[in-house]
Amino acid sequence: MVAKELDYIRSREIASGSSDEKNGGVYIDAFDAQDSKPPLTGFAKWKDGFKRADTDEMGLDPNLSEAEKIAILTANSPLSRSLKQRHLTMIAIGGSIGTGLFVGSGSSLHTGGPAGLLIAYILIGTMIYCTVHSLGELAVTFPVSGAFVTYNTRFIDPSWGFAMAWNYAMQWLVVLPLELVAAAVTIKYWDTTTNSAAFVVIFYVLIIAINMFGVRGYGESEFIFSIIKVTAVLGFMILGIVLAAGGTGKGYIGGKYWQHPGAFANGVKGVITVFVGAAFAFAGTELVGLAAAESTNPRKSLPSACRQVFWRITLFYVISLTLIGLLVPYNEERLFNAENTASASPFVIAIKNGGIKGLPSVMNVVIMIAVISVGNSSVFGSSRTLAALAASNQAPKIFGYIDKEGRPLVGIIFQLVIGALCFLAASPKQNLVFNWLLALSGLSSIFTWGSINLCHIRFRRALKVQGRDTSELAFTSQPGVLGAYWGAGLNLAVLGLQVWIAIFPLGEKPSAEAFFMNLLTVPVVIVFYVGHKLWTRNWRIFYRANEIDIDTGRADLDLELLKQELAEEREYMAAQPFYKRWWSVWC
Repeated sequence: MVAKELDYIRSREIASGSSDEKNGGVYIDAFDAQDSKPPLTGFAKWKDGFKRADTDEMGLDPNLSEAEKIAILTANSPLSRSLKQRHLTMIAIGGSIGTGLFVGSGSSLHTGGPAGLLIAYILIGTMIYCTVHSLGELAVTFPVSGAFVTYNTRFIDPSWGFAMAWNYAMQWLVVLPLELVAAAVTIKYWDTTTNSAAFVVIFYVLIIAINMFGVRGYGESEFIFSIIKVTAVLGFMILGIVLAAGGTGKGYIGGKYWQHPGAFANGVKGVITVFVGAAFAFAGTELVGLAAAESTNPRKSLPSACRQVFWRITLFYVISLTLIGLLVPYNEERLFNAENTASASPFVIAIKNGGIKGLPSVMNVVIMIAVISVGNSSVFGSSRTLAALAASNQAPKIFGYIDKEGRPLVGIIFQLVIGALCFLAASPKQNLVFNWLLALSGLSSIFTWGSINLCHIRFRRALKVQGRDTSELAFTSQPGVLGAYWGAGLNLAVLGLQVWIAIFPLGEKPSAEAFFMNLLTVPVVIVFYVGHKLWTRNWRIFYRANEIDIDTGRADLDLELLKQELAEEREYMAAQPFYKRWWSVWC
């Protein structure tokens, strides 16, 4: 398989005139052959950037299987590889800090109480840690376009891959209009008279502008957004300690809210209900793997980004939510009776209760930025997923249109068209529409994360059965295959518990509306999976380990050279002081 891919790459070089072997071994520079055409500048260059990139498939060996063709095409995608180390680092650290933490944690606190909130988020946090490392190992080894979207087809089954890819695409497609409306609603914290639709237009145009700069625009914007969000959370943690200790003159708080109204709001059922809220808060963590295919050096930048997830979970979620549980009682009316997004944020409520003027408005600005960040990420996630689906012949070929600037242009435009649903903000029926859109994507992340871990399990199994081991991997998951089993098992458990909550919702009578509002993602996935099976007539459930292709699309084709480099790196690190070795493990 490696030889086939090398032949394909070599044939592309020869066809493009970049090889010595063309024209009898005489090298011909591309510009020399077209010296009559000077380089484009200004408007002409900008216009030319929207033309389709060269993705000629004529060099592919016709004897390759469809799966092998897909692996090669996604590995050699014309997507721009311009994300740097700092971009991936900030995407990993701050990428998923959004409304789930700043606002959604309020309803979770009300539902589960401070203890229930921490239990749910810590358990989901351990699963996220294992999942990101499983994804990191796969993405460093196979930095292909679409990442985990294509891994499902490769390591499990084409029908499951089809269902998971469309599940993930739909998740981000419906998130954009939701986040745009949420961003506009945050303005009501200051302006309650202007129609939200007016502000929706502003944020919609901003998202369009960012994504017209391609992956570099996404990387730079997320870098800035993440710095703001991380700074805000760190600042709140310091302030929260001061508030809990009574440093603002409002009196010592300590753990009194754990005693009254109590540590748990609705017992075990309340904690189980919080699991889905916690999963929503961590949604987007996997984007760092999707971005790996567009980074300059995945082997160097992605492992560091994966290791830093531990600190993000510990610092930004566990510590900040511990402080929220100390500062805001779970029966606080503003948590569940707010007129706008910002008023329901436990971060804003805690600052207001501390009697600090002006700072709640600053926190609201951070919330607005977090919402815009999630909306921006939705365009990145959906467009790349649609491009990978098109390359895999699982979506219309037009979605595979990638321009000369490396932008999946049709996917971006399609996402922005779906995003225009945000203008329903002016409709009296907006809540009904958006609730069902949210239900459509509610459990999408659970399926995505479970499948990532399952792909890692299948990959490790294939290595073992085919007589190979982890010595040929540039990066290995810290929790290993046991972590992948924990991640997959916990996702399965959360899904099962959510079925119980859907049938017997907390504080409500069982109803069809409550069932589908909580579980709509499941029948949608089943329809995609069964529909693909019926269409392709492929009744196999999964690939056997000895049939799995573990070579096509690898970042390092010369495995012996890679092993030698890894051995030298280990030898060099073993000679370093303890603090440097510790840093390399966790940062």
